[in-house]
Order: sequence, then structure tokens, then C-alpha cells
Amino acid sequence: MDKYERIGRELVHKGAIIDYYEDTIRVPNGNIAKWDYIRHKGAAAVVAVKEDGKLLMVRQYRNALDRETLEIPAGGLNGADEPTEIAAARELEEETGYTAGKLELLLSLRTTVAFCDEKIDVYVATDLHRSSQHLDEDEYLDVVSYDVEELVRMIYGCKIQDGKTVSAVLAYYNKIRG
Repeated sequence: MDKYERIGRELVHKGAIIDYYEDTIRVPNGNIAKWDYIRHKGAAAVVAVKEDGKLLMVRQYRNALDRETLEIPAGGLNGADEPTEIAAARELEEETGYTAGKLELLLSLRTTVAFCDEKIDVYVATDLHRSSQHLDEDEYLDVVSYDVEELVRMIYGCKIQDGKTVSAVLAYYNKIRG
């Protein structure tokens, strides 16, 4: 045997954002292993570029870290089949109060491939127009803007650690530098 074979999957907990499973896997040497698996409905994120070239960012509290983080606007899909471009446009407006005249896919990323299938499509939003925020009842965030070079310094200074934000800002920075 030279391949992995899933021989069982048991739902341990169904959550609002994720479903947690315990998988039973036959590994190449024939042994049986128990592995954690988290199913995620997917997400979309936005590098929102203002007319002056600054990027819109959101500062918000994250329970898992018990602190505020600085991130690009992002959010989960309303369902696994929702187009990510639709979700990106929605999240941009909900979180920042801006709409985009143009959305262009920048990259797709998998956040934690060892145990989770979460996929985030990241879009660049340009031709921004002021609208209004539509935050969830339990959502409190500040919208701020930064020069991309300042954000890159914050990444390498370990002040921004969110994976989607690090990936998106560096990809955008490389794109505009040619």
C-alpha cells in the first residue's frame, strides 16, 4: 500500500463557522491513525485600495488571540456555493462602508492545510465609493488606512500576523512593484 485511505469520518461538533470531525485514516504502512479535520464554508477577503493608494484596514478584537488585530476586510461565505466575488463585495461594504467599482482576484489561499480545508479568495478592490457600514450586532471594528509600504514594515516587524492579511498585502505589494 502506498497511499492514504480515509476509512471513517465522525462529526464531533457542528459549529456556526466550522464543523469538527475525527477522521480514521489508513496510512501507507497499513497502520490506522486518528486525525482531526475541520470543515470550513470558505471566505473572501479584500485589499481595498483608496484613490490615494492607501489600503483600507480593519482593527478588531479576536477572541482566539484575546487582543485586537489589524486585518484586511474579510468574512465567511453565506454558503459553500456563494461566489467569492459576491462575498468580497458584501464584506467590503459591511465592514468598511465602501463599495468597489472593480474587483479583481489577487490570490487564493488555504489557511491551515494540516487540519482545515478553509479557502480564502482575496480580491483587489479599486474605484471605491463611500456607502455605509452594516456591522453584525456583535461586531465592533475601526476602519483605518495605511500606505502599503508601512503595512509591509508592520508585517516584517511582527505587528501584523494574520495569515490572510500577510499574504494579501505582500502579494499586492509585489504586484504593484512589477
